[in-house]
Amino acid sequence: MRWLGLIGQDKLAALSLFLVSTTLLAGLFAPFLAPHSPEEVHMELRFAAPSWEYWLGNDPLGRCVLSRLLYGIRPSVLWVGVALVLSAGIGTIAGFAAGYFGGAADAVLMRICDGMLSFPGYVLTLAVIGILGVGLENILIAFALMKWAWFARVIRTSVRQYADSDYVRFAKTLGFGNVRIMARHLVPVALPDMAVAASSAFGSMILQISGFSFLGLGIQAPHAEWGMMLNEARTVMFSKPELMLAPGIAIILVVSAVNYLSDSLQLALDPRLAASRRAPRGRTVAGSAKLQGSEVA
Repeated sequence: MRWLGLIGQDKLAALSLFLVSTTLLAGLFAPFLAPHSPEEVHMELRFAAPSWEYWLGNDPLGRCVLSRLLYGIRPSVLWVGVALVLSAGIGTIAGFAAGYFGGAADAVLMRICDGMLSFPGYVLTLAVIGILGVGLENILIAFALMKWAWFARVIRTSVRQYADSDYVRFAKTLGFGNVRIMARHLVPVALPDMAVAASSAFGSMILQISGFSFLGLGIQAPHAEWGMMLNEARTVMFSKPELMLAPGIAIILVVSAVNYLSDSLQLALDPRLAASRRAPRGRTVAGSAKLQGSEVA
């Protein structure tokens, strides 16, 4: 777990990791942490200010904003993670098959990926929603169908660099099976690219599902979701703008933490980037000056 220690050296990266982990745990244990039911309506408490019983106040239907915020983690983050694992799994299998075997398998799979990537992601998602209908499940299916080609491209490029290396050829000479060779020799070298690609896609998928829910194409009422909470507060955004703060800040914080954690993860898993970052600035400047002097001479 060397990468975890390297991330811990960066205070902002450690804070991002803590924020993402806390968010995931809060969504997982939302039934135990939420003070009220997220769907419980109290019209006498509509637009109520924060209090000891309702820490973040009440929405236009008198529902607890804090409870809905906690339950909104599930579709906004946890279920997005499930779709990410599914699409990354499909893309990993396709990428390894194309990068390791090459030939016809590589040509066919990459042409399919080219066809999938030729369409903007939002257009494909809207097409799937138009065919299957609105709802969280259909958006997650659209994510799985949309993202796997991007993962396959990234992983294929990473695997292709080492598929013809000497140690892979030596393993084939010894009679090792293809699955064993890929698991033992290619997965470790492709794992950094897989982790960085997955973490960078995670933030964009959170934004996308929140955006579709804001447009009314995602999870439907009365279930809680951050984008839907923004849509519900939009009608009173000028008279009660504070109702947009909780879900808006939650989306900004989580997506920013995921994106920064992705950059830190790439730095921790890539030895070349880590070495360049650890190099003293003065030594780098002196080395470049020495190089320039030798070129002039």
